[in-house]
Amino acid sequence: MKTLVVLGAGKIGRMVTHFLATCGDYQVRVGDVHGPSAEAAAEGLENAEGKAIDFTSQADLDAILDGASGVLSCAPYHCNPLIAERAKAKGAHYFDLTEDVAVTRKVKELADGAKSAFMPQCGLAPGFITIVGHHLIEDMSEVHDLRLRVGALPKSPRNRMAYNLSWSTEGLINEYCNPCEVVRNGELIEVPPLEDVERILIEGIEYEAFHTSGGLGTLADSLRGKVRNLDYKTMRYPGHVELLRFLLHDLQFEHHRDDLRAIFERSLPLTEQDRIAIYTSAIGIVDGQLTERVDARCVDHKEIDGKNWTGIQITTAAGICAVVDLMMQGQLPTEGFVRQEQVAYPQFLANRFGRYYG
Repeated sequence: MKTLVVLGAGKIGRMVTHFLATCGDYQVRVGDVHGPSAEAAAEGLENAEGKAIDFTSQADLDAILDGASGVLSCAPYHCNPLIAERAKAKGAHYFDLTEDVAVTRKVKELADGAKSAFMPQCGLAPGFITIVGHHLIEDMSEVHDLRLRVGALPKSPRNRMAYNLSWSTEGLINEYCNPCEVVRNGELIEVPPLEDVERILIEGIEYEAFHTSGGLGTLADSLRGKVRNLDYKTMRYPGHVELLRFLLHDLQFEHHRDDLRAIFERSLPLTEQDRIAIYTSAIGIVDGQLTERVDARCVDHKEIDGKNWTGIQITTAAGICAVVDLMMQGQLPTEGFVRQEQVAYPQFLANRFGRYYG
C-alpha cells in the first residue's frame, strides 16, 4: 500500500482524504496548521492519520513526506513552492490545486531534472476542463476557437449577487482580480478580468461568463501556434459581474483584497447545496469540414458514504485524485513536469475517481 500525503484539511482536503483512504490502495497522512482539522479529516478512516504541521517549516514538511510516494497540496497557493521543493528533495511526486500562474512557474522550474513528477493545477479548472478541452480538438487539423467555461454556483441563491461561498475565498478573489491569459489570433496575451461577458444556456438555465484568472493552466502555452482563439471564463448567474465591477473598480476593493475577503466571508453564507456547471466548446476543421463540438455537464452536491459532499468538493477532489491514481498505475509520466493536457480523457472518465464527472 502506497503512502500519500495530503496537505490542507479544509473542504477539499477532507474530500481528497476520504477518496484516497477509502479506495483500499493508499495510506494517507493528513497535515494541517490546525491539528484538530487534520485529525477530523482522518477520523473514522482506517487508512488515514492526521497531525498538525507548519506549511512554512522545512523540518515539518520533511517529516511528513518521509517515505511517501506523493504529496497532494490542498494548502494555500503561496505555500506550494516550499512544498514542491521538499517533495523534490524527498523524491515524492507532487500535485497541487493552484490556479496561481506565478506559483506554477516556480513549480515548473523545480521539476527540471527531478526524478519524481510535478503536476500542478489539478482539480476542476485547471484540471478537468483542460483535459476535456484538449480531447475535443485532438483530431482537428485546424483549431479556430476553444472556449472553456466553469461555474461553481449555489443551487438556490437568495442574495443580490446570486452567490454563496463554497471554496477558498482567497482563490476566488485572485480569480476576480488577476490578469487573464488568452490566445487571440494565435498570440498569447493578457486581458483584464471581468470582461467580455457572454450568455450561455446549460440544461435550460442561463449563465453569464466573463474572464477570470488561472483557468487555462498550461494549455495556452501548449497550444500556442495551434489554436486561433482560446480563453477561459467563469460562469455565474446573470447580474453577478456588474456587482463585482462596482465592488472592485468603483469602490476600489481590487486594491484592498484583505478587506474584500473579510466582507465576503462576513456577508456571503456558505452553502452545501451547490451545482458545478461545466461547458467546453471547440470549433475547427475535421475531415475538411468546419465542425463544432460541445461538452456540457453539471455536477451537483451528492451523498457519498452516508455524508453530503458539495459539488465543488467532489469535482475538485475527483480531479486531483484521478490524476494521482493514473500516475500511480503507470498511465502518466513519473518524472519531470506533467501537464493536465497529457491526461487521456477516456482514461480519466474510466478512473474510479474521474467517474464522478460522468
